[in-house]
This record gives sequence, C-alpha cells and structure tokens, in this order.
Amino acid sequence: MDYLWRAVDIEEPGPIWAALFHEYWPDYHRWWLREGEGPRIPYWQSRKALAAHMPELVGLYDQLCELAGGGDHAARFLSFWRPPPYLSGCSQAIWPGREPVLVRNYDYSPSAFDRLILRTNWLGRKVLGTSDGLWGLVDGMNDAGLAVSLTFGGRRVVGEGFGVPLILRYVLQTCTTAEEAGRALARLPTHMSYNVTVLDAKRRFLTALMAPDRPAQITHAAVATNHQKSVEWTDHARMTATVERERFLLQRLTLHVEPEEKFIGAFLRPPLYSTAFSRGFGTLYTAVYRPRLRHMDLRWPRGVWAFGLDDFTPGERLIHTPDRIVAETPSRT
Repeated sequence: MDYLWRAVDIEEPGPIWAALFHEYWPDYHRWWLREGEGPRIPYWQSRKALAAHMPELVGLYDQLCELAGGGDHAARFLSFWRPPPYLSGCSQAIWPGREPVLVRNYDYSPSAFDRLILRTNWLGRKVLGTSDGLWGLVDGMNDAGLAVSLTFGGRRVVGEGFGVPLILRYVLQTCTTAEEAGRALARLPTHMSYNVTVLDAKRRFLTALMAPDRPAQITHAAVATNHQKSVEWTDHARMTATVERERFLLQRLTLHVEPEEKFIGAFLRPPLYSTAFSRGFGTLYTAVYRPRLRHMDLRWPRGVWAFGLDDFTPGERLIHTPDRIVAETPSRT
C-alpha cells in the first residue's frame, strides 16, 4: 500500500490552513455525522466548554472557524467537544538512554487518517506533530522541549469531554514541562479513555491515564499500550494484543538498556508493528521524538522522514506501508 504524506508549515492561521480544511472537510463531515446530528453538541455549548477548560485556545478556535467558512457543523467539529467515538491501537515508550527519546507506533485505519505533518507557530509557540482533525494532534512536541503521544485506553465508556487530539494540542500550546502537562491532563475532560505519555527536555516523564468517568491517574509509567491499570475490554485487548505488547516493551526496558537504534527498530517488527489493517489497527508510522534536540523522525520499514522545529522543510512523499513485514533496515530518504 502506497500513501501520500504531506508536511506543511503554517506560521499563522490563514489561506494554507483554510485550503487544507476545505480539502479534508467532506470526509470529516461524513464521519462527524455518522450517528446523525442528534448526538452532536450545539455550537454554543461546544464553545462554552472550550472557554471553560481551554480559554487560551478560544481566540485561535474562533479564527479557525472563520477560515473554515463560519458554518455551524464545521465550528462544532473544530471544538472537538463530544465527537463520535473512535478507537485506535498504538504502543509508546520512553527509551531510558542518555538522550531523552519518546517512541511510538500509531495503529489506525489508513482510510481515516490525515497523513499530515504540521508545524505551526500559533499563539507564539512552535509546535510540530502528526495532525488529526486539522488542528488536533495524535503526537507532537513544542519549542520548550516537551513531547506528547497518545494511545487508546481500552474502555468502551463515552462521556462528556474533548476528543484527545485537541487535548494534546492544548498541552503543547500551553505547557513547557512534564509537571505542567500532568496538571493540565489531570483536569481536562476527555470523552473516552486514553493514555497520554509526556517527556520533557530534562528527561522528566509521566503517563496520564485519562477517562470520562473517573479522575485521571498520573503515573510514572514509561510504557503505554491499549489498557490502563488492568484490562477492562477483553475482546479489544485480545484483538490488539495490548498485554503482549506492554510486556514486550517492559522486558526491553527492564532487562537491559538497548542501544537507541535497536530499541527504535523493535517498533518496526512484530509484536509492536501490526498489519491488521482489515480490522482498523495497522501500524501507519513509527514516530521518534527527541525533545531536547527539537527533532522528530517518522519511520516506516522502508524509510525515514526527519523533521526539526527549527529546520522544517515542507514537502510530499509517497510512503509504502506494507501489509506484511519485510525484513529491511530503514534507509534515510
């Protein structure tokens, strides 16, 4: 499978972002309405929730809504308040070597994914990451040397809260350390259960176990897959092999410290790398964040695409995503 990826630099919200939104909006609009309009929250309630929990983003949100055309559905979608439920796979871990490194696999359906890397300089802060919903992020880092990444928490409960990609955007726009990020994650409501791992430039890290029906738990876990303290959704756990993946990563971190490249390479092979695309949980990419260096790699079994907050080059690449594992060493392209 070959997919076109794009890297886009958006210094300030404007025509570039508007063009991207209008390109992606028809597909997102169908997804947003897949349960009908009834379950989707009215605009005034969505904006009120954003103002209550993320007031720093309200001005930016209003600007993006205007660029999106000012439509009611677009504004409600962009609030990320009570979106349709969605599930992903994903594995993430912090390499305990000399240089702080956060490594993650994003396992999801290729037909429901932006394939878009965004560097923005909004609200006076540079942020680089993998887009979801045109301003949310599934992983990323900022110019303060803070990196974040998410995995689905393996629970079916849906409640009052934001889609987690906007929570990651908020953390990266407003926080500079793991401690600050932990405080934000502890108070922000999420509509589903997610595990958010945070690493800062001074090697401090945490994983927040977020849920809509209970307080977030802030842990010192260096590994997160698709359950929280214990497995609560057995079928999903079995289908995604969440326990096996967690055990595999914990063994690699606790038995001995591997060289950095060997540790990263493990994410490109089973059991971490998945080809279960027919079930919506295939590995779309491996991301490597080095927040102290302000550097990010996206990796696939046949390639690497490198980015920096300070030396970002926009572009496009056709990326091969194998439907079975090919034992090759990634080459820098």
